[in-house]
Amino acid sequence: MMREKRPGTGRALAGLLVCPILTLILAEAFSYNPFAEIRPVAWILNCIFYWIFAAFLLFLTGRLRLALRIQTVCFLLTGLANYYVIAFRSSPILPWDIFSVGTAASVADNFSYALPGRCWLVLAGFALLFLAEQLFPLVIERRQVRLAGVLASLLLLTGFSALLHQERVITGLGLYDKMFTPDVVQKRNGGAVAFLMELKYLRAQKPAGYDREACRSLLASYDDSAAVSAEAAQKPYPNIIVIMDEAFADMAYIGPFTPQQDYMPFFHSLQGAENTITGRLHVSVLGGNTANTEFEFLTGNTMAFLPQGSIPYQQYIRGSLPTLASYLREAGYQTVAMHPYYAKGWSRNRVYPWMGFEQVRFLEAYEGASYVRKYVSDASDFAQIIREYEQRDPEKPFFLFNVTMQNHGGYSQEFDNFTPEITVDGIRSQPLANYLSLISLTDAALEELIAYFAQEEDTIIVFFGDHQPNDTVAAPIWHKNGVDIAALTPQQEALRYEVPYLIWANYEIAAAEGRETSANFLALEVLRQAGIPLHGYYRYLDRLQEDYPVISARHVLTSEGTALTDVQEDASGELLTYQKLQYYHLFDAGQ
Repeated sequence: MMREKRPGTGRALAGLLVCPILTLILAEAFSYNPFAEIRPVAWILNCIFYWIFAAFLLFLTGRLRLALRIQTVCFLLTGLANYYVIAFRSSPILPWDIFSVGTAASVADNFSYALPGRCWLVLAGFALLFLAEQLFPLVIERRQVRLAGVLASLLLLTGFSALLHQERVITGLGLYDKMFTPDVVQKRNGGAVAFLMELKYLRAQKPAGYDREACRSLLASYDDSAAVSAEAAQKPYPNIIVIMDEAFADMAYIGPFTPQQDYMPFFHSLQGAENTITGRLHVSVLGGNTANTEFEFLTGNTMAFLPQGSIPYQQYIRGSLPTLASYLREAGYQTVAMHPYYAKGWSRNRVYPWMGFEQVRFLEAYEGASYVRKYVSDASDFAQIIREYEQRDPEKPFFLFNVTMQNHGGYSQEFDNFTPEITVDGIRSQPLANYLSLISLTDAALEELIAYFAQEEDTIIVFFGDHQPNDTVAAPIWHKNGVDIAALTPQQEALRYEVPYLIWANYEIAAAEGRETSANFLALEVLRQAGIPLHGYYRYLDRLQEDYPVISARHVLTSEGTALTDVQEDASGELLTYQKLQYYHLFDAGQ
């Protein structure tokens, strides 16, 4: 048998140098033009990573051809996955997404996986590269050499990652480090460098000057929990029903368009109605990561102080946590959480009891529910709310927190049990028609729910969206208004993080419309309208909101109307105090 002829050292070295660079270019090209976006120094850093990784695979396998092909297939898959993640939620793959794989898989079959022509060209490029790597059959046979090479490669990868976690290195090299815009981080720095930089934030960093006992003392100065108990004994509190509706948004926020009929007539009729507060809610997520909006609402914390794309439910919550549910439970409320989907999604089955919910209801509780597409309809979901209310403990006020599923993305598919009825003049878009038609169904269900509670004992209903839908819905509206979705201004980008909210009561409250707030402050407003005394963290938030009425990961608004795009722009230092208290509240309050 003839032995395979080995290439010369020069040819092998050429393959080891060139093939990783081509893999890098192709992997980035799935999502954007790397030559137009990646900064020059970032090109060098990404090449270094790819070279080290190729060397690691070479020493691990002992075969250059196999190593190059493993690397090619690996980054083909990650590049393609990153393309889909960006398409679905407008944000790239982040290190902590590993905690969300189960949740993502549970809804993955409802998205469209069609690829544009550019991606097919990239796939063709990967195929050609894979074939070309046949030219490099170099073999390393000595185990000692291979072992030394593997160890050296791992040390280099570790050192390279550590280097990218140093502020002075990032600043000195001019890397883009605004982690609140992960899509821009990836475009400017390249996927590999961006991912390695983000590893630093797998755990939230302690704020500068943080002191646990100082935070404990400061919160104690706001604490008057006895007042809550005393007040509860004197007068009954109203029932509180909170609905965080999946992807519920008014797309007219981003630009005008003309639907053939109103897609949310009931909600619009409540704007300016008596005993109703309506406005815009600033959230920290877009197109996905629902759990972060409910985290902000329930805890009074903000994602502005946590790594962009992180999921506190899965990364940071490991035991009892002070929340709105525990606060109301302390005030004598029965507390119930509901979600018409799988219990393990975003680890809710584990987190909700820690948050103070006495009872939790998931998909199995929705017997006989109707479905729209593949999800429990909002009509059935709201009917379940009524059943829970009717079975409540009559000796206690009732608090229910509900996260819906009906309007979950994707919006490109057709279903036998759903026919879109809302179309838009001058825009032919299946995703937009589907989305607006789903919102119309939610609007009708909300009208029925409020009609029911209008005849009941004192009750507040809070209703808001968790985020806007993804770009498949927004892009046609931007295009109709002559806006390039790839070149949004900061003001246009901020509009994508606003959703409508309302607080309705079947008893007298001061009506208001056009208010602006953020998810971390919304529960505070609910407590005010319910007449529940504030103490501790909520009393602190009450004072903070006077100076900063809006705080989200994308937008901070001062009482003077100044918009900050980064919490680091705070000159007063008050946001640093909030950050310290939040860190204490999230990580140290139980110690």
